[in-house]
Amino acid sequence: MQGRFSAILPVMLKDAIDLSGVVRVLVIKLRHHGDVLLTSPVFTTLKAHAPAAQIDALVYADTRDMLALHPAIAQIHVIDRNWKRLPFFSRLAAEWRLYSALRKRQYDLIIHLSENPRGAALVRLLKPRYAVAPDYAGRSQQWKKSFTHRFAMAKNPRRHMVEWNLDALRRLGVYAAPEQRRLTLVPGVTAEMEVDALFAKHALTAGGFIHLHPASRWQFKCWPAERTAHLIDLLQESGQRVVITAAPTQDETALIDAVLAKARTKPST
Repeated sequence: MQGRFSAILPVMLKDAIDLSGVVRVLVIKLRHHGDVLLTSPVFTTLKAHAPAAQIDALVYADTRDMLALHPAIAQIHVIDRNWKRLPFFSRLAAEWRLYSALRKRQYDLIIHLSENPRGAALVRLLKPRYAVAPDYAGRSQQWKKSFTHRFAMAKNPRRHMVEWNLDALRRLGVYAAPEQRRLTLVPGVTAEMEVDALFAKHALTAGGFIHLHPASRWQFKCWPAERTAHLIDLLQESGQRVVITAAPTQDETALIDAVLAKARTKPST
C-alpha cells in the first residue's frame, strides 16, 4: 500500500504486550458514524493476533450499526447521547448499568481511540492490566497516568484515520497486515433486502451507477451546490448514471434541493 496508507515496518518495543495472555479487550470510540466505521480494522487486526480473545466495543448508541455484525466483535456496549437529558437519578441508573456490564467483563486491555475524558475515567474504574490512548499535548497528568501506553500523535495531517487508529496497536507491538487494514461493514439481511427493493424500484443494477452523497453532518465539509451539480452533469453527459442521496435532516435535504435546482441533468434520488 502506498502514500497515505503506506505500510509501517514492525519495531521491537521493550514494553510490547503479549496478547496470548489477553482474554478480553475493550475498544472505545465515542465519535460519529464514519469515525466508528474507521475503527473496524482495529478489531480485525486484534482478532488475527489474538484469536482466542473476546473483543468488545463501546460506542454511542446511534453509531452501533457501524460495527453491529463485525465478525471479530463479541459484544457492543453503548452510551446513549440522550442520557444527558434524563433526570439525574435516571441518568445515574443508566450509567451504573453500563459500568456494571463493563466491570463484569474484566478487561485485560482497553484501547481508547479519542480524546473523550470518559475513556480515561473508565480505565481508572475498570483497572485493566493494559490501556492505551493517544498522547494528546496538554493533557493532564491524570490522563497520562490513566494509561500504561500512549501513542504519539501523527505530525502528517494527511495521515489516514485508519492508520491513526492502528497506531494504538503498533504502540503495543501489534502490526496489521495489509489485508487487515480494510474496512469491515456487514449490513445484515434486512438491510440487504431493503437495498434490493430500492434497486428494483429505481431500476438500478449493481455496478451500473455512481452513488453520490454530497451532504455531511458538518456543512463545512460539503462541496458547494453548484460544483456538485456541475460534477453530476459531467458524469451523466458522459454516459454515467448518478444516484444522489442524503440523510433525512433539514440541512442535508436543503443541500440536495440546491444541487438539483442547479443541475442540468437530473440524477436519481
